[in-house]
Amino acid sequence: MTTRRDAVHDTLRKSEGFRSAQDVYAEMRLHGAKIGLTTVYRALQALADGGKVDVLRTDEGESVYRACASDVHHHHLVCRRCGRTVEVAGPAVERWAEMVGSEHGFTEITHTVEVFGTCSSCSTPAVRRG
Repeated sequence: MTTRRDAVHDTLRKSEGFRSAQDVYAEMRLHGAKIGLTTVYRALQALADGGKVDVLRTDEGESVYRACASDVHHHHLVCRRCGRTVEVAGPAVERWAEMVGSEHGFTEITHTVEVFGTCSSCSTPAVRRG
């Protein structure tokens, strides 16, 4: 990895949850990094292509990024309210994707699955949480 890509990856590893490229850029600049927004975007894309970061699309269509906690293929459960994310395995999804691809003559099947909902902390009324 390049030094700048390492710096972007390090910023994400220290972050909680998913972050936009603009968020990563602003945090890096706040801590004195001399890096451009375009470089952050390129680094994030390279990290995503290399499987080092997870990428989600928000409801507004923005890509957000998070350092992978796992080196194996995984999916995500994402809380709509707080953004809490849990990495989960999906062997049934893997089999289904391969089967559907094969049925239609496709090979080298890849996929991305995100399941959105509300986590237990956000589902619990505030009066019961305290």
